[in-house]
Amino acid sequence: MRKQVSMAIVCLASSAAAASTIYKCKEGARISYNDRPCGHAAVALHVQAAPAPAPESLQRIARERAMLQEIEAARAMREQGAAREGARAQRAAAALKRRCDKLRLQRKWAEEDMARASREEAERARLKARRQAEALAVECPA
Repeated sequence: MRKQVSMAIVCLASSAAAASTIYKCKEGARISYNDRPCGHAAVALHVQAAPAPAPESLQRIARERAMLQEIEAARAMREQGAAREGARAQRAAAALKRRCDKLRLQRKWAEEDMARASREEAERARLKARRQAEALAVECPA
C-alpha cells in the first residue's frame, strides 16, 4: 500500500514539473494543439499542472479504495449465496413436482384397481384408493 502511495506521489510530482507552453494552431476550420509553434496562426497557451495532492489525501484515497473493494467483495459473496440458494430452491421444487406426479399416478392406478375389483376385493381397493388420495392431498395441496 505504501509503495502505491509513493508511486502516485512520484507520478504527480513529475507531472507538476512538466508545466509548459502549448500552442493552439488554426488551419482553416481545423484546430490542433502542439508543443511547438505551427506558424503565423499560433496562439501560445501557458499551462500549469495542478499541484500534487498532499500525502494525507493520497492515504485517504487509498483507504477509500480499499473500503470500496471490501464492499464489492461482500456484494459478490451475497450474490453468489443468492444464486446458490436459488439453485437449491429449484432443485427442491423439481423434487416436489416429481413426488406429486408419482402420487397422482398411484392414485389413478388405485382408482383403476377399484373399478376393476370384484365384490370381494372392492372394499380393500376402495380403502387403498382413498388412502392414495389422502396422501396426495397432504403432500401436494394444489
